[in-house]
Amino acid sequence: MKKLLLVLAFAGVSAAGMAQDMKYSVATNSFWSNWFVQLNVAYDAFYSNQEDGLGLSKSPFKDFRRNLGASVAVGKWFTPGLGLRTKVSGIWGKSVYGENADANSIKFWNAQEQVMFNLSNLFCGYSETRVWNLIPYAGVGLLRNMSENQYCHAASVGLLNTWRLGRKVQLNLDLGFNISDDDFDGVENGHKRYGDAIATTDRYFSAELGLTFNLGKSTFKKVPDVDAINALHQSEIDALNSEINNLRDENARLNNTIRNHKCPEAKTVTVKEVNVAPVSVFFNIGSAKVASKKDLVNVQAVADAAKANNKKIVVTASADSKTGSAEFNQKLSEKRGETVKNALVEMGVPAENIEVVAQGGVDTLNPFSYNRRAVVEIK
Repeated sequence: MKKLLLVLAFAGVSAAGMAQDMKYSVATNSFWSNWFVQLNVAYDAFYSNQEDGLGLSKSPFKDFRRNLGASVAVGKWFTPGLGLRTKVSGIWGKSVYGENADANSIKFWNAQEQVMFNLSNLFCGYSETRVWNLIPYAGVGLLRNMSENQYCHAASVGLLNTWRLGRKVQLNLDLGFNISDDDFDGVENGHKRYGDAIATTDRYFSAELGLTFNLGKSTFKKVPDVDAINALHQSEIDALNSEINNLRDENARLNNTIRNHKCPEAKTVTVKEVNVAPVSVFFNIGSAKVASKKDLVNVQAVADAAKANNKKIVVTASADSKTGSAEFNQKLSEKRGETVKNALVEMGVPAENIEVVAQGGVDTLNPFSYNRRAVVEIK
């Protein structure tokens, strides 16, 4: 039992470390979010320590071993990859003394606290619409043989498979192995009672089929891309600086023209004319959805200027080359360009006046997140 607990502790530390290496970061939900209830019908096959050496069939389908039962569990996902559940199972069981199924029958319950690791989310990234999730688990608890009024320690390991049926419901198949002290079935030190017995524990296998019901908020939101937001603010500052520089150049040109004019009453004047600078639209990693709608406010200014002067617009879209393959980044940049083009069309710019250039993955800006953008400018 001590060795098993050490293995479970090591598995918990290892999985907790893997949980920090998720493909996408998610925001932490409140304590009342991501709860669930599971209701299962169970098929159990029992193996007692005192049967060893009797030559009984090991088949889990023998009447003297098997019984139907049920289980109910309440749990919570703290992250997409790490969760806990409290599970109670049992009702009918077997204490295997021989091949007489009726004589072996007992009633029992098994209450355990189990830690779960969603490998699908840990290794493939979180997805709230994933159809199949693979979830190993391990736990410890208390087992009671009600027929013999006997309590003992128990531990379990298993594999929970879930299939998404809808936003709130999942189909689950739970395959488990439970092990307990040797006195669960009411016979202590059974290996001494039968001289050639070697097992010192009672155990049973279970296969459970049922439904999982999600309670309340059952999804995780991705953390906003801070780099993209910072890049957005920087792009606004760059646009203002570019506009100021253009105004200075134009004022200098006009003042020079006036100074060189022969008319004696010529005076130096300042002419204000706003030139529309290129605008950047930023995206989150791996997404063709605009990170901030504020970007589209700046795009509107470009669209208005283009319509007023009958100019064409060029949308140059890109992805950062550090993330994803070249083929993936090329398709992603095309989708980002089309997203901005569609926004311009909604602003009244004719589609034929919009040119989209997809650059694929680039590394022209630092940090890399700044390359997840589309630049909108008048041609």
